[in-house]
Amino acid sequence: MQSALSEAVIAGADAAELEALPLPDRFAAAVVREEDIGIFRSVEDKDVRKSVFVEDVPMPELAPDEALIAVMASSINYNTVWTAMFEPVPTFQFLRQMGRNGGWEARHDLPYHVLGSDASGVVVRTGSSVRRWKTGDHVVVSPAYVDEQDHDTHQDGMLGENQKAWGFETNFGGLAHYAVVRASQLMPKPAALTWEEAAVNPLCASTAYRMLVSERGARMKQGDVVLVWGATGGLGAYAVQLVLNGGGIPVGVVNSEEKARILMSLGCEAVINRNDIEEGDPTFLQRPEGWKRMGKAIRAVVGEDPHIVFEHVGKKTFAASVFLARRGGTVVTCGSSTGYDHLYDNRYLWMRLKRIIGSHGANLHEQWAVNRLISLGRVVPTLSRTYPLADVGDAARSVQANEHIGKVGVLCLAPRTGLGITDPDARARIDERRLHAFRG
Repeated sequence: MQSALSEAVIAGADAAELEALPLPDRFAAAVVREEDIGIFRSVEDKDVRKSVFVEDVPMPELAPDEALIAVMASSINYNTVWTAMFEPVPTFQFLRQMGRNGGWEARHDLPYHVLGSDASGVVVRTGSSVRRWKTGDHVVVSPAYVDEQDHDTHQDGMLGENQKAWGFETNFGGLAHYAVVRASQLMPKPAALTWEEAAVNPLCASTAYRMLVSERGARMKQGDVVLVWGATGGLGAYAVQLVLNGGGIPVGVVNSEEKARILMSLGCEAVINRNDIEEGDPTFLQRPEGWKRMGKAIRAVVGEDPHIVFEHVGKKTFAASVFLARRGGTVVTCGSSTGYDHLYDNRYLWMRLKRIIGSHGANLHEQWAVNRLISLGRVVPTLSRTYPLADVGDAARSVQANEHIGKVGVLCLAPRTGLGITDPDARARIDERRLHAFRG
């Protein structure tokens, strides 16, 4: 049963009514439990449906620099999958570290972890030091949880020693009816989008932006050939759009004709089906003969080697990425979904003057830049399917098993899809067909 505040949010109540209603004592949230850390020992298939549960949890107290968000929708990121697998380390280690810091961070050290690093929703409370946001604001949430008192944060928010990924390295994440966020994580919700469309963008779109466009990433320029692994996945589909917007030439790697058609609908003309390269051998791209076949396929579709390789797959592709980048080229990496222990031939790196750039998340300025592009319709959401919060385990499993295309959304307080649009004229200008590109 919904609380009076939740019902008022769903009904679109104004700020005065939201402020007058009491906060619920408890709320529904997707959690993993500390007591379950060992359930996957000696198990090959670490099925996250066995470790993610929706439970009622206590409402946490709000710090002065925080806001409480009534979450209308969220999404699944691969860090949710890692959390639910308790790999590479159980995230309760992060929560215990926060607890040792004391103060407001001690709240995070709990025997359950509320998951989720994306959210769209409505501000229902603000802490005493919050100035730029107020109750009733429609917002999306950046996952960058930074330490404003660390001097390195003021050079780049991602450099601060205590920078964390909200909902992964902190508690009270977005896969819940309510979420606790710092005011420095908030951005205005794109008015043309539904709640679920707005929720899927912040983490992946901003990560791709920093990797490709930011001066801290690969600094893509017009005419650059960019190889994008997993080009219809959560990260890759935003990368393809950003390459096209910047005058680059994306070469998208997919594993089905359906995914190839989606890329072409976005304007990506150079598409390589990985199955044609591997021919049934999933280890082929980890060997020199596989690298060479992929290089030949890239040259067949664009006539030259890539200036930039957009890398996030990890163990299965990293050696190929280092080989495939042209002389003086760049491999930019933000993750390793198939494994962190990369093995590559270093001769192709040093003798051909290539660079590897590590990239992690995005600072708030980069987040706002890509959120503006989404608001303008220059980048469209890659939402393919939406699940209710009650089925969050199935949603996470679809990402774990790589059964998804684009991003997988989760409805939290929103009772159905299609709600939350406050500027239908802007939506018409963007074109409904583009907004539904990943939903068939």
